[in-house]
Amino acid sequence: MEGRMDAYARFRPESSTVPASGPVAIRILPEVARFSLRIAPADLGVASEAFGVALPGRIGEIAAFGSRRALCLGPDEWLLHAEEEEAHVIEAAFAERYAATPHSLVAIGDREIGISLEGEEAATLLSTGCPIDLERLAPGTGKRTIFDSVSVVLIREEKDRFTLEAWRSFMPHVLGLLETANRELAAGL
Repeated sequence: MEGRMDAYARFRPESSTVPASGPVAIRILPEVARFSLRIAPADLGVASEAFGVALPGRIGEIAAFGSRRALCLGPDEWLLHAEEEEAHVIEAAFAERYAATPHSLVAIGDREIGISLEGEEAATLLSTGCPIDLERLAPGTGKRTIFDSVSVVLIREEKDRFTLEAWRSFMPHVLGLLETANRELAAGL
């Protein structure tokens, strides 16, 4: 059992394409630097300066500049994305501000992986495992939710395109369920 768990913990797909099995294109996204930021809302300006993006103040909102993107997940929590090469620069910028502005910045890039789901039936496919009303998730917004029993971050990029992020160790389970449901959609079930 331990060997199997080690393999899942290091899940790094060799291909970015998931075999086509239905009407929704499922693609594994390139690796990015990911951070979980916790900071007092009153210090949002300091965090924005450190990250180089004006961090959104409303839960579910996304702000981006260049390759950097921030999603507000809670009243004092943000998910930050950037190019992997920028990780050390971001960490250093936040470290410089820590003494005057306490916060928690945790690198979670090795823990999580993202997939893209695109097609007219993407919301239908996601609804097979996600309990939220996806019609109420506007394009350009995101939230923490679950898929089956897995904690995920779901972002609606466009009307028919979503990004789903989950812990790397759970991604084989999530992909298996999505592939099965995608085949069922193709069969008209």
